Amino acid sequence: MNWLLVIAGAVVGAPLRYLTDRTVQARHDSVFPWGTFTVNVVGSTILGLVAGAVSVGAASAHVQLLLGTGLCGALTTYSTFSYETLRLAEDGARFYATANVVGSIAAGLGAAFTGNALAHAFWG
Repeated sequence: MNWLLVIAGAVVGAPLRYLTDRTVQARHDSVFPWGTFTVNVVGSTILGLVAGAVSVGAASAHVQLLLGTGLCGALTTYSTFSYETLRLAEDGARFYATANVVGSIAAGLGAAFTGNALAHAFWG
């Protein structure tokens, strides 16, 4: 049963990642990968909320599998982040490559901590 929850979350997360990435990137005339940055920060926020909700007993392990592992696992993408950073560096856009690494790590961690804090504030 657990694997079905992960699959169900991923079925929503993967197309959501693709559609969000394309929509966000189409609105920016920049080599910076705003679409990937956006899905990773949103996914980190959701994962922080879910982890916080589970830790205070407001959500079950099943919710964590569905949303945390399934949805967020398919929504966020470390491989695309890595590839886009490498591509920026190889194309000579080293400032953007560095900004992508520093910004993604800082924003992702900040989003996860914020989501967790919000969960504790709402349900803790």
